[in-house]
Amino acid sequence: MSAKTKITPFDPAEYLDNEEVIAEYLKDAMESGDYEEFLSALGDVAKARGMTEIAKASGLSRESLYKAVRPGSKPQFETVDRIVHALGLKLTVTSATM
Repeated sequence: MSAKTKITPFDPAEYLDNEEVIAEYLKDAMESGDYEEFLSALGDVAKARGMTEIAKASGLSRESLYKAVRPGSKPQFETVDRIVHALGLKLTVTSATM
């Protein structure tokens, strides 16, 4: 009889423990060109920082924050911007030819 291996789901939020890692994680998600991937990454960062705190800082309810970053959501830019700022980050634009 063999021992069973317990597999637990990977949770990126457990590894988002400093500003540099968080910024790179979100940058990679944004550069993927997949908006849903970026929203998922934004949700991972909010989870790592504490959803309640991020909801308060962004002026959103916890429910609205969860809805904004769940798969298939289509939040307005203003909502995404509020979440980003609540995380202490900012969105920037650079030339695609750099």
